[in-house]
Amino acid sequence: MRLMRNLMWVLLMVGTLISVSCKGGGVKEDPILRLSAEEALARGQELMANKKFTQAAQYFDHAFEVAPNSATGREALLLAADSYFQNGGTANFIKAEAKYRDYLNRFPTSDRSDYVQLQIAYCLAKQMRKPDRDQSATIKALTAFESVQQLYPTSSHADEVAAMIVEIRQSLAEHEYKVGWYNYRRRLYTAAVWRLEGVLENFPDYEELDKALFFLGMANHKGKRPEEAAEAFEQLRTEYPESRFIKKIPREKKPT
Repeated sequence: MRLMRNLMWVLLMVGTLISVSCKGGGVKEDPILRLSAEEALARGQELMANKKFTQAAQYFDHAFEVAPNSATGREALLLAADSYFQNGGTANFIKAEAKYRDYLNRFPTSDRSDYVQLQIAYCLAKQMRKPDRDQSATIKALTAFESVQQLYPTSSHADEVAAMIVEIRQSLAEHEYKVGWYNYRRRLYTAAVWRLEGVLENFPDYEELDKALFFLGMANHKGKRPEEAAEAFEQLRTEYPESRFIKKIPREKKPT
């Protein structure tokens, strides 16, 4: 009996909800869905101008969905990506990257391709971590900017791309140096030498190469490799005569 009463109560509630829904006209339709692609694009642009990026993206997404193969839809897709990017935050950078890649896949011959490739690189760069953290995103960002440089060498963004490549390489070099220095501090001299030699070989443009040379010399010195240590210290003296590390070079012991 109790089961039957519960069942009757559930049926009564369902019937009541259906009745209320019918009288109230059901779920209200999203007003954005009533707009044409052109109307949604215009409204999205207004919102974007006022830096209301979340709302703007919704209108751009609708404009693209309504007319994906039109000029309006093409513009809306790119502006949707820009809206997510401008909104900021890791989740939005990931969404923006997906939108930019979708744009390139759909419109590979677009005259905005260099800009879109650049924005993909920036989406990755925005996710870079500090030099003492994991550098996976940094490596991806560097690869992306180098791709822009290779694909569009005469782009109006060429100088901007070159500057970003320099900045990212500095970050990667600093990471490698920090790992080498950390190994040195832990007295893992062979591992330190390997990392610091990698800095010299792979990042000759590193702005603080003198400190990498100094700790390479010290790692060899502590690791009982006097010839390699002397070579690193001599390079430091020759190439960076004003370096603050020169006065820290250990004095050679005179033979007794």
